[in-house]
Parts: sequence; C-alpha cells; structure tokens
Amino acid sequence: MVSQISRKGIETLPAICNQCRSYFGLYHILPKDVARLVLDELDRRLLRVLQGRGRISNADLAEAVSLSASACHRRVQRLEAEGFIRGYVALLDTRKMGVPATVFVEITLSTQADDVLEAFERAVGRVPDVLECHLTAGTADYILKIVAEDTEDFARIHRQYLTRLPGVAKMQSSFALRTVVSTTALPV
Repeated sequence: MVSQISRKGIETLPAICNQCRSYFGLYHILPKDVARLVLDELDRRLLRVLQGRGRISNADLAEAVSLSASACHRRVQRLEAEGFIRGYVALLDTRKMGVPATVFVEITLSTQADDVLEAFERAVGRVPDVLECHLTAGTADYILKIVAEDTEDFARIHRQYLTRLPGVAKMQSSFALRTVVSTTALPV
C-alpha cells in the first residue's frame, strides 16, 4: 500500500518521481501528485474533516471517517509528523476583533537586489497589522493583506509602518468592499 511508505521513502519520492518522469516520459507528474501518491483516500477524508473542524475530538473524528479511535489517532500523528498538518489555530472574527477593514497593498521596490528584498521582508514581518505578504510576479513585487479598524486606522498604519519599509519605490492600496470567498481549507 502506497501510504505505508517509510518516512525516508517519502522524502526520496520527489527524486524517484523525477527519475520516473525521465525514464517513462511522464513529464506531467507534478509535486502535488506526489502527495496524492502518499495520501490515501482515508488520509484525505481525515484532512477534509480536520480543516473544517480542527477541535473535533479523536473519537468524533474516527466516527466521521469510519475508523477505530486508535487507528485514527495513529494516522493523525503520522500526518502531523510528515508535515501535512502544520498546526491548529483559532480563526477570529475580524468585526468582533475591531478590524473589519481589509486592505490589499501592492508594493514595488526600487530594485530587485537580494539585500533589498531581504531587508523589506524582515521589516514587513514586524508590521503587526499585516496578515499576509506575498512576493509576486507581475506589476508589483509584493502584495500585502492588511487589516484595520477603518480608513483612519489604515492611514495610521500607512504613516507608522508602510512608509518606513526599506526599498519601497511605489505603493498602491485597495480596500476590499466585501469578501466573496474566504477559506483556509485546501482542496484535498
């Protein structure tokens, strides 16, 4: 059974897949296909349930996927050890936390030099209102997702933090009017 591969076997699977691609001409095998080879349908069912209900008890999880509690616990421990499950979090309501405004900020740096990129990334990691920062291909170098109380609070964040980020040549902000889709669940 593929899910019985040892940890060392899992770590070497991408290299094996590259050899298979070359030998068999299977150039369409992607890294996500490696996860599909390692995860069986039961693992995927466990992950789907856990993504929606991270605080579910082991007994309830086992029942939801039709496993014994001990087998369920062993599988979840393996998924954690192998890094498929990175952690468990509480998702907070932005309105109740007093930060209902979401702002996306596109940032273009003055240069693509490694030292400028590294300095920017270190500095942006210290801005408490930044939920996400993505290095992008396209017109902007980075896109930030920021939460704020309102436009005045964003103006404070802009003055206090964003204008002081190193290497910034251009910045453009867009306020989200409404969230249409929001999920933390990956397709499994």
